[in-house]
Amino acid sequence: MTEESQMLIWQAEVTHPKEAEEAKEALRDVVDPEIGLNLIELGLIRDLTIDAEKAHIIMILTTPFCPYGPALLEMARKKVEEALNLSTTIEVGMQMWDPTMMEEGVGADWGLF
Repeated sequence: MTEESQMLIWQAEVTHPKEAEEAKEALRDVVDPEIGLNLIELGLIRDLTIDAEKAHIIMILTTPFCPYGPALLEMARKKVEEALNLSTTIEVGMQMWDPTMMEEGVGADWGLF
């Protein structure tokens, strides 16, 4: 698999690019307290969809039993809701997180890539 094929594109980046960028910037404010990186750097937001009435986030956690999981999910939901001024829902995706999901360049800081 090439690096380019692993690049994640949210549905909203195609349908609502301006709003998707606003949501992404807002989500950079949500930091995992154990790791010290934000949700975007970690690659935890797997998808964002937006329509005229609402936004919907699919997010995964770094570990299935992350003690900060519920708080991170709610902070992410609120940040997007505030940034877009849209009712926002969030669901936990079933995909397992791994370090290759991290934003380009972040893994190098950890000595991973």
